Amino acid sequence: MRISSTVLKSLAVAAVGTLALTSCGGSDAPAASEDPNAVKLINDGKFTVCSDIPYEPFEFVKDGKNVGFDMDIAAEISKDLDAELTVVVASFDSIQSGLFKTQCDAAISSVSITDERKGNMDFSTPYMDDDLTLVAKEGSGITDVESAKGKKVGVQQATTGSKFAKENGLVPVEYDTGNDQVMSLKSGQTVASLGNQSILGYAIKNEPTLKRVEDFKSGEQLGVAVAKGNTALLEKVNGTLKRITDDGTLKKFSDTWFGAIE
Repeated sequence: MRISSTVLKSLAVAAVGTLALTSCGGSDAPAASEDPNAVKLINDGKFTVCSDIPYEPFEFVKDGKNVGFDMDIAAEISKDLDAELTVVVASFDSIQSGLFKTQCDAAISSVSITDERKGNMDFSTPYMDDDLTLVAKEGSGITDVESAKGKKVGVQQATTGSKFAKENGLVPVEYDTGNDQVMSLKSGQTVASLGNQSILGYAIKNEPTLKRVEDFKSGEQLGVAVAKGNTALLEKVNGTLKRITDDGTLKKFSDTWFGAIE
């Protein structure tokens, strides 16, 4: 690579300056470097979280504010980081693909921990177990997955419920939210809805004609996602999750948002 004469002259001057400092007894100690364990946030002083809103009861807007189970957890992490919580509304596709890392420090959006997703992001310790359930109308004849095979079943797009439906012979009809799934079931567009127990259980709690007909131990666990390799932030997140688990705060959040689910 060619270097201009101006650059060469500058380098020469810098070299002379360095020699002069050395001859005057300057310290040989290396310059202080940044703490490799320090948490670096995308926006200084702000903990920016990507979340797929609305997704009741995990994250949704009420009275102009972002509320829900995940939002409560995000607020606790933000508090421990001594940072202001900022929430960015993002599609679940962008979250599970790992693209959230371009605009957010973390994704907190009822994200199930899977091996495939681990290839795109790092996960915290699980903060909730969330298996699947099948919901149908009373007297519809849909009593389990077997009776729903070959029939239209509402699922949320890009979720483990959608994948489960395809793998078990159902005809998945994808919707944006759990509430949309329930509305399609009530209107007869689908014969059942398949999704996480937390979401569908919450969505049908005031719907006496709908019931959970079969649960599935899928082993799903939810975690906070951060960009791969961001161990400093991950340690902070895990520290908060341990704190709120040990002091009962997480249970209080769970009782508030899921207490009515049988």
